[in-house]
Formats: sequence, structure tokens, C-alpha cells
Amino acid sequence: MDDGSWRILHADKCLYLAAVGNGCFRAECSEDEFRQTWRGYLDLDEDYRAIRARIDKRADPFLWQAAEHERGIRILRQDAWETLVSFIISQNRNIPAIQRSIELLAQAAGEERTDARGVSYYAFPMPSAVASLSSDVLTTCKLGYRDEYVSAAARSVLEGAVDLAALASTGARDAIEALTSLHGVGVKVASCVALFGLHQLDAFPVDVWMKRVLENEYPQGYPFEAYSPYNGVFQQYLFAYYRNSYQQVR
Repeated sequence: MDDGSWRILHADKCLYLAAVGNGCFRAECSEDEFRQTWRGYLDLDEDYRAIRARIDKRADPFLWQAAEHERGIRILRQDAWETLVSFIISQNRNIPAIQRSIELLAQAAGEERTDARGVSYYAFPMPSAVASLSSDVLTTCKLGYRDEYVSAAARSVLEGAVDLAALASTGARDAIEALTSLHGVGVKVASCVALFGLHQLDAFPVDVWMKRVLENEYPQGYPFEAYSPYNGVFQQYLFAYYRNSYQQVR
């Protein structure tokens, strides 16, 4: 936002969050709302220091450096349905296009609400609302070929073919397998949904950046077993470090 704060939309809620110095932040909501919604969403109860302590600096200096450099990262506890649709929409697109399509979909099927500052926004639409959209309306959301994937996902979730709540309590491998049964959902998208929507912290999405990390930094193979069940957390450290910092100083 213009004042330096962040406006965060999550399911049907909206939060303004601003840094105020000394590692502190101001959240524009009641204490009850913060405890009930945003504390969990921000994953503040997970001990990331303990997770990083699992890294042996001598055995894996690259991951150790990545984790130290990017240690502020947390795996947000995002809504599974919203995450599923968002990653389906994201395939082969840039971030502005993804944001625009999600915004249009919310306007087409989500409920209009007003945030703490009096600004209107649209809640992310429920599966029933998305499933009821006609193909013409979906076309206006600029989803391209992905409109049939989004519609199919909505029907699958609505009819119980895929139970997102149940997948949150399975293992990452089982969750990914179930998600890839959805029309248009491959392993990469399913892995992202498992990690960011189901909080399956062992899920390890591999995109073009992670392929470079694995090829260049782990030519003998990445030690997945050694880092289970937190491979997804370490993936985020590696991804951010490699893309944002490491390549610039090599």
C-alpha cells in the first residue's frame, strides 16, 4: 500500500499489516481475530529456528547459507481451496496476470465486503459459486485454457471427489497423488498446493529454479530423507536464496 503496509486477503477476511521497527508489526484487527485467524495464517507457532538447526553446516554448507540468508520465510497456512485454484491459474503465467485473473474470479463469484479502512474487496469464492459460473463468465476472468481446469476442480471439491480437509492430515506423497487426479493438475501444482494449502511441510515443488539448484548445487543428489519432514521449508530457503541473492554474487 502507499503507506508501506501490506493488505492481505485470506478467504473472506482482510488484514493490513505494517512494520513498526525492532522486529514488531502492527495488525489492524482485533486481538480475537488475530488469534483466531492471522496467528495461524502466519504460522507463528511453528519453531523455524529448530527446523533450521537440523542443517549440518559442514555437510551441507549451501543449504545452511541459504537458510541463514532467508530465515524470515514462513510457510503461510493458506486456504486449501484458494491455493488450489490460484496455482491452477498460475500455470505458464506471470504474477500480474495471475493476480488479475484471481481478482476477476473473486469479483465474478465472491461476496463483496468492506475492510477495516472502508475499502471494498471480494472474498475468494467458494467451490459452489465457482462451479455455478457459466463458461462465458469464466472467459471474462481471463483464465484462458485454465477455465475448464478451474471449473473441474470446483466440481470435484464440491462433489467430494477430492476432500481437501482430509488431505491436510495425510502424508505429502498421498496428498500430491490425490491432487494430480484433478483435471489439469500436474505434480508441480499438486506439490505447491500440498505445501502452501495443506501445510504438508515435506512437499518439495520443483520448478525451473529448483531444477537449477538441484543440478548445480546437488549433482550427487539432494538428501531428501535426511531433511524429512521439512523438505518444503528447506525448498523455500533454497528457492529464495538462489533466485534473489546467490546468482547475483556468483
